[in-house]
Amino acid sequence: MTSPHRDRPDAEDRIRFAHGVRARAAVEARRPAAPNPPPETPVGVLDRSIAVLEAVEHGHRSFTAIVGATGLSRSTAHRLITALEAHGFLFHVGGLGYALGPRLLGLAATAMRDLPLRDLARPALELLAEVTGESAQLYVRDVNVRVCVDAVEYDQELRTIVPVGATLPLTQGSAGKIFLAWGPTGGIDVDAHLAQMLHTTRRRGWADSHGEREPGVASVSAPVFGPGGTLLAAVSISGPTSRLAPLRAKERAPAVVAAARQIEQAMGLTHRPG
Repeated sequence: MTSPHRDRPDAEDRIRFAHGVRARAAVEARRPAAPNPPPETPVGVLDRSIAVLEAVEHGHRSFTAIVGATGLSRSTAHRLITALEAHGFLFHVGGLGYALGPRLLGLAATAMRDLPLRDLARPALELLAEVTGESAQLYVRDVNVRVCVDAVEYDQELRTIVPVGATLPLTQGSAGKIFLAWGPTGGIDVDAHLAQMLHTTRRRGWADSHGEREPGVASVSAPVFGPGGTLLAAVSISGPTSRLAPLRAKERAPAVVAAARQIEQAMGLTHRPG
């Protein structure tokens, strides 16, 4: 009797996987078929694991949809999904299916600290601070926190200071709303009030906060998207609530959104999710 946890696929798995690798992009109606199949390496289990991750790259998918997209047998797909979920590379969204997990966000945050994101974003941050008269910041997500990777302080006597390297919560502040609105919320307590704010954030395309993290401090943030519409970072301005009251925050929002688009263009990215 063969073990249900065997590492080597049977002949049916190999045939189904080879077919699925070449065809899975075409079965997703919203994705055009790729001109070339993803690479296959001598490490078959890695190839199949990557195929599962790519199946949910553009959003959550059910188990059945993952099987159809990858061409894997149900037993093999189940083993891989279970392992990826245990390592934090996938997580299950109740009623929706599987999505990319928080561990990938941590790896992405580390990788982005080594990529030229900060250098490319610097001109946009400096312009944003000059245009709005407020301090500007750039955040990336590290699992369930956000990290300030760059900041430009505007020369005002009364201003907010967020040091580079500061680690802040996702459930407080406008930048946190950005990461929760366009990223996974697994393991984070999202109450009804926060859920409504996230809905508003997605609808408007930007977020604001007033005294959530610190009394008297307000902020406005917008998302910076990468390839395939994945969220890369959040760009923000922050200042005293006397200068960024709700109405004033709404007036400042277009400048923050424009800075986010400028960063995307500096990175050679033009596509944004609908």
